[in-house]
Amino acid sequence: MQSRLKGIIDHIIFRNPENAYTVLSFNADDGGDYVCVGTLPELDAGESVTFEGEIRENPKYGTQFSIISFTIAPIDDEASILRYLSSGAVKGIGPGLAKRITDKFGEDTFRIMEEEPERLSEIKGISMRKAIAVSEAFESKAGSRQALSFLSQYGITPNLGLKIYDKYKDRIYEVIKTNPYRLIEDIDGIGFISADRIASEVGVAKDSEYRIRSAILYLLSEAAGQGSMCMAEKELTARAAELLGADEALITRQLDALSIDRRIVREAVDGEVFDYAEGAYYAEAETARLLIDLYTPDEAGESLIYDEVRKIEKDSGISLEDSQREAVVGAISHTVSVITGGPGTGKTTITNLIISYFRAKGFDITLAAPTGRAAKRMTEATNTEAKTIHRLLGAGAVVEGKPASGFEHDADNPLETDVLILDEMSMVDTYVFRSLLRALIPGTRLILVGDADQLPSVGPGAVLKDIIASDAFHVTRLTKIYRQTEASAIVRNAHSVIEGKGINLDDKSEDFFLLKRSNAERIIQGVVYLAGKRLPEHLRCTPLDIQVMAPMRKGALGVENLNLRLQEALNPPDKRKREIGTANGILRAGDKVMQTKNNYDLAWDMTNGKGMVLESGTGIYNGDIGKILSVSSEEVYVRFDDG
Repeated sequence: MQSRLKGIIDHIIFRNPENAYTVLSFNADDGGDYVCVGTLPELDAGESVTFEGEIRENPKYGTQFSIISFTIAPIDDEASILRYLSSGAVKGIGPGLAKRITDKFGEDTFRIMEEEPERLSEIKGISMRKAIAVSEAFESKAGSRQALSFLSQYGITPNLGLKIYDKYKDRIYEVIKTNPYRLIEDIDGIGFISADRIASEVGVAKDSEYRIRSAILYLLSEAAGQGSMCMAEKELTARAAELLGADEALITRQLDALSIDRRIVREAVDGEVFDYAEGAYYAEAETARLLIDLYTPDEAGESLIYDEVRKIEKDSGISLEDSQREAVVGAISHTVSVITGGPGTGKTTITNLIISYFRAKGFDITLAAPTGRAAKRMTEATNTEAKTIHRLLGAGAVVEGKPASGFEHDADNPLETDVLILDEMSMVDTYVFRSLLRALIPGTRLILVGDADQLPSVGPGAVLKDIIASDAFHVTRLTKIYRQTEASAIVRNAHSVIEGKGINLDDKSEDFFLLKRSNAERIIQGVVYLAGKRLPEHLRCTPLDIQVMAPMRKGALGVENLNLRLQEALNPPDKRKREIGTANGILRAGDKVMQTKNNYDLAWDMTNGKGMVLESGTGIYNGDIGKILSVSSEEVYVRFDDG
């Protein structure tokens, strides 16, 4: 339950300069003493502040007041000015000097420090140089404090407020009052809804061109978050009009303007117009061009390759079906090829034969997959090391002692390999695939393996489906299921879905079953029992290997509550385990975590699993499961599946 505390800061216990996370002791007007935590500007002892937030119990540190927003009371009387300056808040001023300054200038002290700093030299012990230095220190701190206090009235958290202030400095007031929609493009963490709320409060017109353009770009961004590179213009226009409560003619006018400015790109397909955000359009276009440049069909030697493949079959004791053999020969004779099929159709067998063929020829072979878990499975199935795409390209590389932006391998530093086999291709989005193609040189064979009927990638773009649908590359479709009687119920039901048949919920398989429960608490107990005991015992694994999925975030059966209950059961508090509190709960050594596109607890370093604890951070999505090895107030170390 949210509550309010008004009072005086007693002292600062801890402050992280990297993310402004602060722990302070607070003397409230109600007579209570509190430990308050949150992301704050550089507040100091003696300041009068009102905090909005919640009382929370930290298993290690006890009762804390978690700050959601704050208001800094103006320091405008002589007593509060003296208290503030005596606290050491302004570098160069101690209690004695603070008293001499306030004795001389009284309630006019702050104005003197800002507008007539040279007058400070009238005080014994302050030279002209020191007077200027004190004024600069005071103004620097006052600027961020005032800005954050100003932004808090619009519901902007201190963490975001600091980002905004760092970007605009003193221009912040002009930006907020004239075009707050600039925040969307300039500041990570500010979306259209937040900017529109601010715009409404500062009086920006409902039909403002800034508002309409921002709404259009916001909807395209939302579509990208749901996996789409573009939107049909008819749908985009209708949704923007509904969102803004505006006439569609106004939307069309701004679509034209955005197109002229090249902020969006229009593409006509079969008589229908689709709109892309500029970056999405060129990402897709570049990906297509790079793929075509890589593709050089060479079918002249197929008969010889066919004979060599038959020999490998004979030597290895493997007998391929015609469609499988076609996949092997096609992958060998084309620089770009696709092998697609559902579970149980022999993709792994084919991959192993392809590896055997190229290995016999002395080719350098590289295996990769989009996630650490997929790379691990590929390694086990082929007895050849496979890496995640991010690890292969060198995400998180250090250049001249500093983390590099992007990837280590690109067009200027390509991958040195003759053959690249990429598994689980359906999980690869457009942007990751483009980065991979940039790092390949002409002549490299690219073999894409995946199930086109699986769910698309989390990132935007259905790359595998689009490549297959283009008919521009060699594609082998595998449809026959081998060892049908031995196939798991998951495999059987997956193919039933593909064929348009219903799922058999009566299948008494060990890997596919339905437990009917109607009570939320019984469902939670069942999930905890299955994930913590039954399934690990049956599958001979650990609870970390079990993944629980839920269709919603909030509620008793939502992701947040299930994670809390699973943490309580599988990794309870222990004095030997270090833990920290974040905006989204407790992080504890031994916890299971997943790298996601929008991870609001941690910002991960892909190289060594080290990350800063942040209220809002971003990580590269690859779905990898990891275990927290250790935590501190500043760092979290995680071991992911790919090491």
